[in-house]
Amino acid sequence: MLRSVGLGLITGAADDDCAAVGTYAQAGAQFGYNILWMAPLALPMMIAVVYLSGKLGLVTGEGLFSVLRRRSPRWLLFLVLVGVIIGNIIEAGADIGGMAAALGLLVPLPRWAILVGVTSSALAFQIWGSYTFIRNVLRVLAMSLLAYVASALMAKPNWGAVLRGTLMPHLHFDRAMLTMIVAIIGASLSAYIFTWQSNEEVEEKIAAGHRTVRQRRGATPAQLRQSLWDVIFGMLFSNAVMYFIMLATAATLFVSGHHGIESAADVAIALRPAAGRFASGLFAIGIIGVGMLAVPVMTTGAAYDVCQAAGARTGLSLKPNEAKLFYFAITVFTVAAMVLNFLGINPMHALVFAGIVQGFSTPPLMVLIMVMTNQRKIMGDRVNRRLINILGWGTTAVIWAASLGLIISYLVH
Repeated sequence: MLRSVGLGLITGAADDDCAAVGTYAQAGAQFGYNILWMAPLALPMMIAVVYLSGKLGLVTGEGLFSVLRRRSPRWLLFLVLVGVIIGNIIEAGADIGGMAAALGLLVPLPRWAILVGVTSSALAFQIWGSYTFIRNVLRVLAMSLLAYVASALMAKPNWGAVLRGTLMPHLHFDRAMLTMIVAIIGASLSAYIFTWQSNEEVEEKIAAGHRTVRQRRGATPAQLRQSLWDVIFGMLFSNAVMYFIMLATAATLFVSGHHGIESAADVAIALRPAAGRFASGLFAIGIIGVGMLAVPVMTTGAAYDVCQAAGARTGLSLKPNEAKLFYFAITVFTVAAMVLNFLGINPMHALVFAGIVQGFSTPPLMVLIMVMTNQRKIMGDRVNRRLINILGWGTTAVIWAASLGLIISYLVH
């Protein structure tokens, strides 16, 4: 149980990064209570994809892209890798911008100084912190997400409308609704949580003294059950936060006619008249806390992917001089994410665009995960059973359908 409050919590909290916060906040502001049904719909899909990713790392003793490097065509590996890296950098950049905007509400400093300070802090944390230290700090930062629950309750929502919006789906096949559905799916099923969960399982085995792939290979039924509970706990936490963010903005911004948001920090400002300064401050604190959690997960995750695809040494358990390419990649991706904020890109547009990018990069990666976790050459006797296969392939179908629906809506209009 203590482990579940650790690994699952980090993955779940990282899934509710600033980009996701912006996407969910925009969903609530634009569609009100009628979008709340997306949270319970997404929960089983979130559990399926993250569990399968963690299972792959647990059984093989390797990260996701290490397995992909040997089991998939080079061209496919390259395409998936490029999509994941672009999505990670854009989303990390949006998160850095979101943190800077939220900090700007609390600290009277120039925006450029806050951007550089936030980026430097995140980079130092990743390079000089050990895996165990980073994991434990991320656990604490995850608690900042509870601020969203409090701010939603302070907004005094219409509970009858909340119940109807949660249990009775309202779906319109227009571009605005389909765009938001793809953005929500992309934000809740982002590719970076796939790779992070698989690599985290590997790092846990390394921390336990299993240094070689041979030592790490294999998993007992008890370990797989523990991993499943780990994921269920983390995704329940993540999904509840998603729900309360949409609820907070539906009860305030949508009701007051404020349907457009220019930045994640705008949500905190807009909440003040309806929910009070304290709720607004809690929302800003949530953005800062989860941003400091999510940026290392994204940039380190991208570094894992690149180095594993290249066959280079990776791991936060290694020192910088032991994995030079890995730490160099972390530095490049973190700085690139910061630079995006100096290009004059609208933060809110970047947040939603990042979710859409993740929504399109996720489907092919999900297909590969499903294929690999059903191959005995890779998984031995730990191949997927019927229930997880139904859930996994069902999730894959929903992701593809949402992405194709958005494409068709653009072609038709």
